[in-house]
Amino acid sequence: MVQDIVTNVPKARHAVVLSADGIPRGSTDGLTPKDVGTVSAAMAGMQSLSRATAHFAGPSQAREWIQTVIEFQHGWVFLIGAGQGAYLAAAAEPDVDMEQLSFRMNRLVARLGNNLTAPPRVTPADAQRAGDDPQGQQGEAGRSVTVLPQLDRAVASVPGALHALLLGADGLPRGASAGIDRDLADTISAAMTGIHAYSRATAPFAGGALDDEWSQTVIEFQHGWVFLISAGEGAFLAAAAEHDCDIEEFTARLSDAMPASASLPLARGEGATDA
Repeated sequence: MVQDIVTNVPKARHAVVLSADGIPRGSTDGLTPKDVGTVSAAMAGMQSLSRATAHFAGPSQAREWIQTVIEFQHGWVFLIGAGQGAYLAAAAEPDVDMEQLSFRMNRLVARLGNNLTAPPRVTPADAQRAGDDPQGQQGEAGRSVTVLPQLDRAVASVPGALHALLLGADGLPRGASAGIDRDLADTISAAMTGIHAYSRATAPFAGGALDDEWSQTVIEFQHGWVFLISAGEGAFLAAAAEHDCDIEEFTARLSDAMPASASLPLARGEGATDA
């Protein structure tokens, strides 16, 4: 049934079903056990970190994660939910019909139904801690991050754009658009560093021999978008927008801002002031 994706979608390469803790539960032909294990582990980490960025895309109560998409120069990787505690990852060539692939992935999830469900192995105490939603806490007021005017202008120029945060190669924040405090910047920086690492780890799954052809990772929620793109010289740009935002225009504005942004010095300490 998983093989149906590759059989019926031209340019689709592979598909893997996994549990939330990275245990492989099935895959298409052409993958070695090592390949399946690597992809499953990376995708388990990716879905966890993707969900952890939900508050970056806005304060909505409906913050359900929908999918994560990783783009390489040589192909795509898609990750969606497949029942409680189960996930479906698929890889495809650059020119795949993305709408057809999405349809086949979601149809597979519907066909398999509860057969894919892998209940999380947690105790009631774990569930209570998860429900506390520490990600939504902004921490102490006044711990600001350096505001980069070019990022602030890019956010302000596109309706529905929310935030932009520049990260150095070391994963630390260099600066941001207005309205991001130090706690939020540190939380998102940590999540994005992991997301970048997991993204690169899936490059062979998408058909590439090297992991330096990563282009971007996009996370879709019911209430908005979070994405990570390269900003040159080892720097990265994390950004967030409402769901009806023109993401293509927002990305273009950010790209225009990035060459100047990436060369700025790292903003250190809690006493950073607005530029």
